[in-house]
Amino acid sequence: MEPKLFRVPPKGDDWIHEVKQDGYRTQVIKDRDGIRLFTKRGYDWTGRFAELAGEARAINAESFILEGETIKINATGLADFNALQKAVGTGRARDIYLVAFDLIHLNGKDLRDDPVERRREILQGLIPAGNRIQFSEAMPGTGDAVFHLVDMAGVEGMVSKRKGSRYRSGPTTDWHKVKCFQSKTLDIIGVQRDPGQAVRVLMADKGRYVGAAIVNFKHDQRQRLWEQVQGLTGAPPPKELKKEKAQWLRPGLVGEVETLKGEEKLRHASLKRAWRQ
Repeated sequence: MEPKLFRVPPKGDDWIHEVKQDGYRTQVIKDRDGIRLFTKRGYDWTGRFAELAGEARAINAESFILEGETIKINATGLADFNALQKAVGTGRARDIYLVAFDLIHLNGKDLRDDPVERRREILQGLIPAGNRIQFSEAMPGTGDAVFHLVDMAGVEGMVSKRKGSRYRSGPTTDWHKVKCFQSKTLDIIGVQRDPGQAVRVLMADKGRYVGAAIVNFKHDQRQRLWEQVQGLTGAPPPKELKKEKAQWLRPGLVGEVETLKGEEKLRHASLKRAWRQ
């Protein structure tokens, strides 16, 4: 079940609000074949998440399918996606957690038609205390109040779930996600145009490459950007980006980028405007 992205949280009292953890969506299955962990795309990562597989054995049930987000915590106590990627890249991630938020099957019973509140209530009762598999607590208050808190805390965002909703695989408006973004002004050092993909600008902060941002400009803005780019092409690629295929630019073009809050490098970033210095 995939939440739809919105710019603002839903209003009213018909919603449950949770912190959106920054990690890998994970499904934990226990059946006659044992315990297995799968990613959102269906990859079997039981071996990579062996620590969590061991923790799942403490859940007192004959069989279950639960869902959550696998995360790794940084020194400030927040989920750190970059640290999780590095840990997974070693082949077996250590010191990771799974924040469980939904229960789909339990002891042979299909729970997908149960209201989300009931599924979460049963799930909370299953999760042992002190385990690396933890329950995703609902946050009290209105959607606006919760979003203000998560924005101030520096987490990725929030997910709101419509009370009484059933579990249905695929995109849904019964779940809303709202992400916390911030604006940054950065140097544009290159432009990538790959067939069938959105145009991207490559960005640097004080000479250090920080990632790419998608260009979603309307025609007149896009044309103005290309005119600014043409006067600066021909620069050599930075050492760390020599393998990248791009138009490299001399200094002089900067852009305002909207990107996920609290990240060292750009994530889910888009270019909002650009200008010559």
